[in-house]
Order: sequence, then structure tokens, then C-alpha cells
Amino acid sequence: MSGWQALPDDLPPEVRHFVEQLRQLKDRTGLSLVALGARTAYSKSSWHRYLNATQPPPRQAVAALCRIAGLDTLDAERFGVRWELAVQVWPRPATAPARASGGEEGGTDERYEEDPTLPWWDEPPEERAHGMNRLLLAAALLLVLVLLLGVAGAVASG
Repeated sequence: MSGWQALPDDLPPEVRHFVEQLRQLKDRTGLSLVALGARTAYSKSSWHRYLNATQPPPRQAVAALCRIAGLDTLDAERFGVRWELAVQVWPRPATAPARASGGEEGGTDERYEEDPTLPWWDEPPEERAHGMNRLLLAAALLLVLVLLLGVAGAVASG
């Protein structure tokens, strides 16, 4: 991994291992950070932060990279486990404001939140199918409405 900047010495082993594996996976794609950003919902600068361990990637970013790299389901699941282990111990930036957790005053939530956005191409197939069913239902209802208006117009003019 000669092209990568050195990871911080004080990085937890789980984070170091995960980022090294993520870097290898990115290298395996042969894509630049710009091209990787264009193929995912995450920018070049976001990938730079993820691959240099300054910020943990959202689970969806890892899933997108696994998909682009052509990993099979089992290997992609292993990456998901590595992500879970790493994100649990990922060092928080010193300048990050503490967030109250669950209504406890003065408490902080040490976990990183996952990115709630998921691009349509990374949606699980069952969710994509559900959305497609709603679209088909709306199209059918619109067709029925147009037919009813056409029949009503024909009756009114005749």
C-alpha cells in the first residue's frame, strides 16, 4: 500500500485492520477517488477521509465499495462485521461536539450514526420491488382515471 499515507500510530487495531482492508478493496477496483465518488453516493473527499481513517465510513459506503469490487455475499458480510468492530472503537475527533444520548442529560453517544441516506441502486431488492409495486399501482390508478374521464366526456358530448 505504498501510495497511501501512513495511518496514525495510535489507531485501535480493529480500525487499522478495517482501513487497511478497505484500502486493498479500493485498490482492487482500480478506480481513483474521483471515479469511486462518481460510482457511489459518496464524494471524493468523503472517500479520502474514510480511507485515511479520519472518519468512519457509513455502512452503505462500505456496501457500495464491496458491490463495485465484485465481492460475493459472504465476503461482503465479512466486511460488514469488520466495519461493526471498527466503528465501535473508532476514535472521536477532539473537536466533535458531544451529543446527548437518549434523553440522559450530560450523557454522550459514543457511537457514530450510520448515514440514513441510501441511493436507490443500493437498496435491498425487496425494498426496490416494494417501491416498484407502488409505482405500478399509481400508474394503474392514473390509467383508470383517464379512462373514466374519457368515457364521461364521450357520454356528455353524445
